Formats: sequence, C-alpha cells, structure tokens
Amino acid sequence: MSDRVDAARVTDKLSEYGELTARRLGAYLVPRQPFRNLHALATDYPTRGGRMLRASLCIATARALGATTESALPAAAAIELMHNAFLVHDDIEDESLYRRGRRTLHELHGTPLAVNAGDALSALALGALLDSRRALNHERVLRLVQQAQQTIRAAVEGQAMELGWRRDNTMDLTETDYFAMIIKKTCAYTTVFPMVAGAIVAGDTDMQARCLPFALTMGCAFQIQDDLLNLVGDEARYGKELNGDLLEGKRTLMLLHLMQALDERDRRKLRTILARTRCERGAEDIGWIRQRMDFCGSLAYARRYANQLAGAAEFEFDRAFGAIPNSPDKQFLAGLGRWVIERA
Repeated sequence: MSDRVDAARVTDKLSEYGELTARRLGAYLVPRQPFRNLHALATDYPTRGGRMLRASLCIATARALGATTESALPAAAAIELMHNAFLVHDDIEDESLYRRGRRTLHELHGTPLAVNAGDALSALALGALLDSRRALNHERVLRLVQQAQQTIRAAVEGQAMELGWRRDNTMDLTETDYFAMIIKKTCAYTTVFPMVAGAIVAGDTDMQARCLPFALTMGCAFQIQDDLLNLVGDEARYGKELNGDLLEGKRTLMLLHLMQALDERDRRKLRTILARTRCERGAEDIGWIRQRMDFCGSLAYARRYANQLAGAAEFEFDRAFGAIPNSPDKQFLAGLGRWVIERA
C-alpha cells in the first residue's frame, strides 16, 4: 500500500507530536504548593522523556479524520498524564528500581509520597481532559470523560489479574488468559483510548468503533515486544532493568510458553522460583529461567506471535482507514503496526 512509511518517518512524527504534547503539559505541571513533597514529584516522570506514543496516536487519529491539532491537544495531554500516573503506581506494585533510565519515584522519595504523586497526576489528567470543552461541544467532552472512565477501569482490572497471578503463583495459564489481561491492562490505554479519543475529537462516531480491531492487534503486538525488550533490549535505551519481568514474576507470553514446554521436574523448579519474593530471586534463578527459555524457543515463539499480530494490524488498518484520504497522519498510523515490533 502506498500509505506505508518507514520507521524513521514514524519516529519523526512521534517526535513532532511528542514535543507539542510536552509543551502542553507545561500548562499543568506548574510549580505550586506543596512543591517539594508533591508537585516536584508529579512533574518528575512526565519530564523524563519517552516516546509519547499514546499522545501521538490521539493527535494523528484526530488529524487524519479532519480535526485540528489544537482541538486534540487537551485529550493528548490528559492521556500522557494518565499514563504517567499508571507508571508511578505500577512501579510501586512491581517493586521496580528504574524508570526511563533513573531510579523510580518510590525509590527516590518513598512509597507514600510516590502514591500521592500518582494520584495528583490522575487529577491533572482529568483537568486536562475537561479543558477539551474550549474546542469541543458538551457531547464530545462528555464522551471523552466516559471513555477515560472505562479505560481506567479496564486498566486496573487488567493489573489486578496480573498481580493476582503473581500473588497466587498461578501456573495453569493459557494464551487466552494472557491476551485477556493485556487487552485490559495495555491495549485499553495505550492504543484503544488514544485512537477512540482522536475519533471523538474529530466527531467521527463510526470510526470510534471501526478503529478497535486495529488498535487491539497493534496494542497486543506492542506489549509482546515490550516484554521481549525486557529480556534482550539495550538497557540504556530501554530505560528499565533488564530481566525485571522475571524478577517480578510477571506472566509474559514467553513465561507461559516455558511453563507449558518444561518437563514436570523443571516445571516444579520454575514454580519454586516463582513462589519466592522478588528480593529472594537471585541471578542464578534468573539465569536458569533464561537458559530454559532459550532452549525451549520461548522468545522465538513470542517474536513469531508479535509478527503475526503486526501483520493483522496492517490488515485491520486498511479495513478501518482505507477510505480515509491520504495524509502524513494516515501514513504515520499505517506505519505503526510494524513499528511497534521493530522498535528497540
């Protein structure tokens, strides 16, 4: 298809819309009291950088459907603030040590202050979303708020599924379980909400439903690639500790594949390792899991799955956006299906 673009052009558009969103975030991340114990912390994660994929998806979808950049920026800023609120809380729940190349907020300031800063980011996100009323009518603003509420509910339900599996040391999981979890936890606010929000901004009621298959397949591919990068990525570019998912006992597609591929003796050993707390799992445990994953082809299996999903995303993009006039924003969206699994 002539609308396809290479990864470099996708990255350029992410940078362009990321800069616009970062400037808009400045309207919400302003110094105010109490500064040292709240607003300085709330400002930390959003100013560490990041690709701004979610905000860019919102802006590009809105523009591809005929809306202006300015009308989409409040929703894009809200999505980015919501994303950073989730990150603060996720890092606490996962006991993560690093985020975007620096110590996590709770490691720097303690859990109570970090939780409160995450709550503040959620409140700022709601304020940014309501600022859409300056450019949109009441009906569209209400639809944005309703979609945000549904997204937050889905994300916390997905997080509860994953945390529960880790707490209970659940071993009898299937791919269906995994995808049910990431559709809620990852797709809901990484790809679905940004695209639906963009369609709401543009007033395209039909696209709000038509974009869902593309958003879901792309979001699933994105999460599998994210899990793979946690095992084999460049730590400096990845921004988090490598093998952190194994230390945390996260049920990734690779771990599920390994659970099913191991013989009974090794499966019992894996169960024993995963029953330990994060601080009890040592380098020897992680090395054993990684060696078994390589032997069983778990990473190769996940890569094949991600590639199939990326191909499905390209097909679903053509179905959803085929009749939309060509534009740089349409080309950007077309390139994302492949970019999500090729990014490093």
